[in-house]
Amino acid sequence: MYFRRSDKVNKPSCSSWNGKGELNWTTSGCDTEIDNTTIKCSCSHLTFFAVLMSPPDASNNTVPDLESLTLISSIGCGISMFFLAIALFMHFLLRKAKSNQATKILMNMFVALSLLNASFLSNESVANTGDNAACVFIALLLHYSMLASFTWFFIQALHMYLWLIRQNVSITNYMRKITVLGWVFPAPAVIAIASVGEYKTVIIKSTSEKISRMCWITNSYIHYIVNIGYYALVFIFTTGIFIMIVTKVVQARNIKAVDGKRKTFRKQLMMVLSLFLLFGLTWSVAFFSYGPMLVPSYYIFTVLNSFQGFFLFLYYYHIHNDVAGSFSDDPENTDSNTTITQSSINAVDNIYH
Repeated sequence: MYFRRSDKVNKPSCSSWNGKGELNWTTSGCDTEIDNTTIKCSCSHLTFFAVLMSPPDASNNTVPDLESLTLISSIGCGISMFFLAIALFMHFLLRKAKSNQATKILMNMFVALSLLNASFLSNESVANTGDNAACVFIALLLHYSMLASFTWFFIQALHMYLWLIRQNVSITNYMRKITVLGWVFPAPAVIAIASVGEYKTVIIKSTSEKISRMCWITNSYIHYIVNIGYYALVFIFTTGIFIMIVTKVVQARNIKAVDGKRKTFRKQLMMVLSLFLLFGLTWSVAFFSYGPMLVPSYYIFTVLNSFQGFFLFLYYYHIHNDVAGSFSDDPENTDSNTTITQSSINAVDNIYH
């Protein structure tokens, strides 16, 4: 069958429907050949046919195991939102007066992750309404909260570096500055993308031809430069700090060892996992989404990051119950001029909390 091609922008695909039940079009059994003026559909069966047009960036968004990954994401994000809300409640209503700088940074990260989970869970429902303004808003909120979460991962690592590695650093209005950095820095990129109209409905297909809709960035170049590029920079910094902290912890443990005793493997492992969560290193699994690692990395990424809020709540609960509400020896100074100073060995000893 031949069709005249009038739309030169979107990508056409020959699809079929068996005429029964819900109108779900499938490309199975049909080959599409395209030239400048004509679309040729070569199909191996008889049924109802149509040429469907889709944006070029959305047409190739085929995700294996989409249904399973969506279910895991929904459960994980829902559980994370619930426990993040409990942590925020505990902080602002019960323990705010006793909070120090490290706890305040953690709470800002909790707020960013809560916004990320909420906007993700509501995204598909908004996309299905067909309301363009609502779709742009939820895409903007999702993107902003994701970039804000990346920024707070960076700030968490920066704070650890100043407190544990650098030491004796005097910073004027320390908390105010990092709070402005965490919430203002992602805004220009989001505003710029919204102003050029790149927040739209994206169609995601599963291998079983099920279609899901999402409000997100339609330009793949913007996605790679802004999202992947920005996280790559954060990842390089946080990984460097992670390596320095682990090295310093091991050295301090060896210095403080008495009668040949060492920190147990379990506690060492818990420290490493805590830093992984605090620095957002679990997001780096996305870098391995190629070839034979594609599907396994999807599942690992989905589980780790959708449940990240829940894991961080367990960490928050542990530090406040294990050390009677004290995060660590991190300074509680709230004056305009904060001096971050700490005995190196005492500092690394307390990082387990």
